[in-house]
Amino acid sequence: MRLPNMGVLMLSNVLKNDRAIQMSIRIIEIFVKMREILLLHKDIANLIEQVENNFYKQDQKIKLLFAYLDKFLKKEEIPCIPIGFKQKS
Repeated sequence: MRLPNMGVLMLSNVLKNDRAIQMSIRIIEIFVKMREILLLHKDIANLIEQVENNFYKQDQKIKLLFAYLDKFLKKEEIPCIPIGFKQKS
């Protein structure tokens, strides 16, 4: 899991606003704390990674399902050829 704490730090440098800097520092502290928790609880990190992988797999399956549905709905109808005897009028 990648944590974008460096991006937050760069954003606070760009904004140069006291409030933005305070918020950025707080966000970085939270990311550091999250990293510590995840390092202490490897099982949670593994579980989160499994959930992310399952989500990706399900996303791919749903996209495939919609592709099949689109094919099915866009399929041209073949005109029916009547079967039977022709009647003379």
